[in-house]
Amino acid sequence: MEKIKMKIGVNGASGNLGTATVKHLLERTVGKHSVVAISRSPEKITIDGVEARFGDYDQPSSLIESYKGLDRLLLIPSTSLQPGARAVQNIAAIDAAVAAGVSHIVLMSSAGARNVQKPNIAADYFASEQHLMRKARQWSILRMSYYAESLIEEAQMSLAHGVLTGINENKVSFVSRDDLAAAAAGLLVGKGHDGAIYTGTGPESLTGAQRAEAIAKASGKPLAFITLPAETLQAQFQQAGLPVEVITAIVSIQQNFSNGDFDIVTGDIEKLSGRPARNLESILSTTFQ
Repeated sequence: MEKIKMKIGVNGASGNLGTATVKHLLERTVGKHSVVAISRSPEKITIDGVEARFGDYDQPSSLIESYKGLDRLLLIPSTSLQPGARAVQNIAAIDAAVAAGVSHIVLMSSAGARNVQKPNIAADYFASEQHLMRKARQWSILRMSYYAESLIEEAQMSLAHGVLTGINENKVSFVSRDDLAAAAAGLLVGKGHDGAIYTGTGPESLTGAQRAEAIAKASGKPLAFITLPAETLQAQFQQAGLPVEVITAIVSIQQNFSNGDFDIVTGDIEKLSGRPARNLESILSTTFQ
């Protein structure tokens, strides 16, 4: 058997994106590289051929131990909705990886990452990216467009009322989680990615009306897209009893949609994974079949 070349780690491996990435890595690395899945819940990692390790973003000392011996590491940010929390966690993870001697750190980030004020979620990603560039020996960034799966969750709730909402007209290049995972796996095992920033998107950018039409077609139920002022949307969420941090996150994302942060289409999914990105219609047809 060919000698193992690299030990590749995925932090956040028990989440949906992490699990999919680990599976794609295994497909690419059989007999070549070893895969380490890192999570604060390692008992949830039951994939054959994978080494599971405990590592908690909120316990930096545990991260140093879990990163030891890794050649490459993917950091998938947590789903924390507290403003600034992701930046604190990502920065601690980057420092831990550097201390553990990881040669190449890959960060999953977001389209639209820029120097803005909290609580805009783009601020967390910007701070994380800047720290990675300053500290890592070798680094790569894979920015994500908006999950198609998150739109589908929203759509399934909106179909009951026949209305999909946004704070104004906007365009978004929805991308499937599995396509992002395949791209991340390709980046981790590939060469020539040091210092590269990629953006994983779907193959097209859709307006609110276009995505409502696609959802209606796939589900067989009527759905319209309407715009509401941010204040009205926020008030509706408050009346529905949603937690403050959830409301803040949703409104922040809608504002970033409006800014055009996710109105970007690249070929980076295919470049990294070797396969074209799926369009929203295809993803919806699988969900509502």
